Amino acid sequence: MKTSFLGRLTAGALTGAVNGLFGGGGGMVAVPLLGKMLGYEDKQAHATAIFVIAPVCAASALIYIINGYAAADVIIPAALGSVAGGIVGAFMLSGCPKTVINYIFIAVMFAAGIRLLF
Repeated sequence: MKTSFLGRLTAGALTGAVNGLFGGGGGMVAVPLLGKMLGYEDKQAHATAIFVIAPVCAASALIYIINGYAAADVIIPAALGSVAGGIVGAFMLSGCPKTVINYIFIAVMFAAGIRLLF
């Protein structure tokens, strides 16, 4: 995997900008960038995207909380559920074939796109 520092920096900046702008969704950008632009294998791209997104989400969340956009009564239960789901998903990633992961990712991206239309 030979990519320049500038290429990795650009991929990170695009991922962070999308995540900060929309309050999430950076993984939808990070996975294709890691796979197509930086040459990671599919499972490696998904796992790396999660690691990259964690600090970005924390920084975005802090800004949203400071600006009063985050609902305090939702933060803790949603965070606990997200952590539990993340653990389950990480274990599932190691046991799922590459094609299953790709189809799930495609379905989630498609559903998100349809949701944005309506």
